[in-house]
Amino acid sequence: MGSEPAPWTLTIPSDLRLLGLARAFVEAICQIANLDERTTHAIVLATDEATNNVMRHAHQGNPDAQVQLQCYLRPDGIEIHLHDEGQPFDLANVPHLDPAELRVGGRGVFIMRTVMDELTCHPRGERGNILRMVKRCSCRVSYSAGA
Repeated sequence: MGSEPAPWTLTIPSDLRLLGLARAFVEAICQIANLDERTTHAIVLATDEATNNVMRHAHQGNPDAQVQLQCYLRPDGIEIHLHDEGQPFDLANVPHLDPAELRVGGRGVFIMRTVMDELTCHPRGERGNILRMVKRCSCRVSYSAGA
């Protein structure tokens, strides 16, 4: 039995201007896994919302804080871990919204819950959290020589 491959990892400062980099990283991982466009879009959207929430809420705009994205490719799906340096966060305290409700903001967790198959958040040590998102799908990892 072999060990699990190391995750694809991106660590960036908590700067909203770097959201595009996080999106491009996750999109590239989805392409390596040969995921279809719709699945890729859903995963990128959920990751963008999660990263945005970390930067705005967990890190409160502090660019010295780090955000780390880890992507695990498995035959039955993709698992993304988002590590933050914020105060402990209990995902269960975020209400399940009525999609028909008109409101400005507050839809990030709703979107993540809707487009991903699993969404959990656990504290990591004295400070920080790990948000775990799973999308079940068929991953066929391929690397093109010279690509």
